[in-house]
Amino acid sequence: MLAEIITIGDEILIGQIVDTNSAFMASVLNLNGISVKQISSVSDNREHILKALDEAKERADIILITGGLGPTKDDITKKTLCDYFNTILRFDEEAYQDVVNVFAAYGKEVTPLNRLQAEVPAICTVISNKNGTAPGMWFDINGKIFVSMPGVPFEMKAMMENQVIPKLKKRFKLPVIVHKTVLTQGIGESNLSELISDWEDSLAAVNIKLAYLPAPGMVRLRLSTTGDDQKKLLAAVDAKIEILKTIIPGAIYGYETFGQENETLEQIVGRLLRAKKKTLSTAESCTGGYIAHLITKVAGSSDYYTGSVISYSYEIKETELGVSKDVLETQGAVSQPVVELMAAAIRKKYKTDYSISASGIAGPGGGTLDKPVGTVWIAVAAPDKVISKRFQFGTNRERNIQKTANEALNMLRNELEG
Repeated sequence: MLAEIITIGDEILIGQIVDTNSAFMASVLNLNGISVKQISSVSDNREHILKALDEAKERADIILITGGLGPTKDDITKKTLCDYFNTILRFDEEAYQDVVNVFAAYGKEVTPLNRLQAEVPAICTVISNKNGTAPGMWFDINGKIFVSMPGVPFEMKAMMENQVIPKLKKRFKLPVIVHKTVLTQGIGESNLSELISDWEDSLAAVNIKLAYLPAPGMVRLRLSTTGDDQKKLLAAVDAKIEILKTIIPGAIYGYETFGQENETLEQIVGRLLRAKKKTLSTAESCTGGYIAHLITKVAGSSDYYTGSVISYSYEIKETELGVSKDVLETQGAVSQPVVELMAAAIRKKYKTDYSISASGIAGPGGGTLDKPVGTVWIAVAAPDKVISKRFQFGTNRERNIQKTANEALNMLRNELEG
């Protein structure tokens, strides 16, 4: 079963607003066994909308439309749908009562302009809107379903969840779609692809597709399959993941089940620290506090996180962390001895069980032949040892900071998990 999403509005095309509606609708559709064939954004132009509808019905069984349902002259979706389906507007009493109720909640009377919101194409089934004044419209034409909804996100979401999805499930026999994502860190996309090439080739035999979703320092591997039996599909996916775990054991830090809220790397680290009743401190140079920011984004992080020293300069590394001037001058701030001394010092200074330190050249300037832009040293201090590792990232400052933080948290995660 295929669907297409069309968002209408010049404000999307000029970048004035971000289209979050499509992402939400695609997610809800997939969770209910409907695959999205295409997502399009079109202008508030009659001919453009008509062409988009014509093309969409050739590709999909279900066409979902948002936007252009307001009461002002620039909102032309309703009239364009009348043209497309060769029908006229009619006044709908139930839709009008919804408008009255919305205005009454604010202690206001319905204006003549907003009364027009209750006019809908004569051949549509009205989808009530309890959160706004524009009703949704359902068209069942020659086996194709067209659904037009408001562009206001919370109005559209309520319609999708409470009315549109139940109607689609009643109208069609829908398959099961399963997505599960493996979260990896520390191996680049191309290297990862080489490492798991044989495993990836084996997925086709059990009707599983793989997608690579790269981010700074991370790659998410999404496994997708479809069929009629959800338990069997999940079992097939889980069996393949068990094999993957033997191929790249240190790189996997978590999993995402589609449609569910999942743990971030910093949440996983926090959970491990809390479970072990251990504490953490950080000493940062090139990341400027970004590692601390990620850690403290997690609610309840005060249970295990004590604080940080942002030792951006040589002077602060000396005065706050006790790194000797001689080591700094002979080895440089971006070096294994310095980063290990930073980690050990902050752990001792703040009396924590573990600590993280990072020092590097974030860029875009400051690199040398020996230490080009993107060179980073990270250390993790544990009660019985200090481990460190050198990384070579790229030349983008922001991405280097993000990659450093992710690598640092993953080093700590690996240490906590043994």
